[in-house]
Amino acid sequence: MTDRQYCLVLDLKNDAALIREYERFHQPGNVFPEVLQSIRDSGIIAMNIYRYETRLIMVMDVDESFSFDTKSIADQENPKVQEWEKLMDKFQKKLSSNTNEKWLLATEIFNLEQH
Repeated sequence: MTDRQYCLVLDLKNDAALIREYERFHQPGNVFPEVLQSIRDSGIIAMNIYRYETRLIMVMDVDESFSFDTKSIADQENPKVQEWEKLMDKFQKKLSSNTNEKWLLATEIFNLEQH
């Protein structure tokens, strides 16, 4: 059962060839197995990434053990995750110059279950 859900956003560089390559990297069998394992080990139950033009939207369902801080520390200590992140830098751009983070947490403004 999902305890929490988060939505994060990021932009891709506006280059059709790079976007196709980015999508190819995210097809089954192309994501580094160590990256997938790190996602699962962090308490992420489900993760989906959607694209509209250059905007990416990531939706994560997480269990009670998930923490952004703990995930960040584990990612920094995992050489394969760092290799993947460096590879993804070719395609991604930051939404804000005020942060070093690429994926930014969106604020939930509506939840049907609350109505």
